[in-house]
Amino acid sequence: MIKNHMSLLARIFDKRKDESITRPSRVFFVNTLSGNKELFVPQKPGLVLFYSCGPTVYGPAHIGNLRSYVFSDTIARTLIAAGYRVQRVINITDVGHMVGDGDRGEDKMAVGAAREHTTPEEIATRYTKLFIENLDDLNIDTTDIHFPRATEYIKEQIALAKTLEEKGFAYLLADGLYFDTQKFSGYGKLGGLSGVRLEAGKRVEMVKGKRHPADFVLWRNAKPNDLQQWDSPWGRGNPGWHIECSAMIRSLLGQEIDIHSGGEDHIAIHHNNEIAQSEAVSGRTFVHYWMHNAFLTMGSEKISKSLGNFVYLSEVIEKGFHPLSLRYFFLQAHYRTPLSFSWDAIAGASGALNRLWNISREIAEESKRTSAPSEARDRFLAVMRDDLATPQALGILWDSIKSEEYSPEEKWGLLEDAEAHLGLKLTAPPGTGTLREADIPTDIKDMLSLREVARVSKDFKEADRIRGDIERSGYRVDDGPDGPVVTRATL
Repeated sequence: MIKNHMSLLARIFDKRKDESITRPSRVFFVNTLSGNKELFVPQKPGLVLFYSCGPTVYGPAHIGNLRSYVFSDTIARTLIAAGYRVQRVINITDVGHMVGDGDRGEDKMAVGAAREHTTPEEIATRYTKLFIENLDDLNIDTTDIHFPRATEYIKEQIALAKTLEEKGFAYLLADGLYFDTQKFSGYGKLGGLSGVRLEAGKRVEMVKGKRHPADFVLWRNAKPNDLQQWDSPWGRGNPGWHIECSAMIRSLLGQEIDIHSGGEDHIAIHHNNEIAQSEAVSGRTFVHYWMHNAFLTMGSEKISKSLGNFVYLSEVIEKGFHPLSLRYFFLQAHYRTPLSFSWDAIAGASGALNRLWNISREIAEESKRTSAPSEARDRFLAVMRDDLATPQALGILWDSIKSEEYSPEEKWGLLEDAEAHLGLKLTAPPGTGTLREADIPTDIKDMLSLREVARVSKDFKEADRIRGDIERSGYRVDDGPDGPVVTRATL
């Protein structure tokens, strides 16, 4: 009896010991819902249910859009490195998103189809493929991310809208079914907007018969020329923009999820509407941690297609920069801090990243890719798990790998952790790295000199032409803070 009792105690002890080994590390995030930094605690131990607002695929995503996906990837990487399993969904909006935040106007998919003289379905296929290619270029692993299209979940959206109507949260007007925000007591709680009265004619259009300016459409009646329409209890029509996220989250992740991310422009309307319609149906907390990234700006204005000041990732690549230069540029600022884009800033990020890759190659050789723990690794992990403090993490990385206080093995261990969190290909750098001046062919040096003269003279058109000649010769030039950095063009 005593022997059996001791055996049972041993098994319990071993189980507790195993649990302590596998228990995820503590991670803190600033929750938009509370406005505070909070310890992350998922609903199910060890498992994170994570949804990110995806693109409306009526055209290419610009780099301002892409900041959100580097941000959400950094969240996922940090959680995985801390010991969590992460189940991710990024939706593809291929119907229902009006140009602007109102309930009326042209659907973006129809605008894209008209622009390219094709169908919304063809537009969606084309730009979904390009979007995922952009993510791949930015070293975002899409293997385990589910990318559902809104048009694949029309039945689920109709069912959700119908339930809202049956529960008294929706009312019917001549042009469609609307959510009654006054029936949901917590409307506007995200971002501290409770009690805010949105004015008609500003961000939300006033529709005849609407009970309140903030009320939003769940289902629109079809117009004669609508390219996308389906049967519903309210007649043929198409879904409102906001309901797709709620319906797909319920279908793919459940009624209650851990993290929902997106750009800060979604807080006031889109995400508050998601909360309202989801919690009105379930009576439960919809999302426990809301996380939002700040805008990418150009000058003093947000980068957006409506302002015409956007840049695509393809343009970054065409100018000779590795796409991960953009990722490094994003990581130089905290995700909640607005970041100003310029070509000089990208050049600086590119130069820094190339130097980082070269140092990584040297450390790989010196350490034989053998890692060791260090105080620097502990500090790096601490700042990353403190609301993704990427600028501080990069600072620790640079200081430590240049320091003589750490062994090659300790530096390699830090690089392994940095790669796991930052996704910059630090342990497997692309290309052959920066060339020493002695290794640069004479004709390339001559072109570099001519390009520098053009840059100093502010003849940027000529400088770009020469850059193109250099690239066609098999080399790439990036402008770092210490001057041009030359690498072989093969990536």
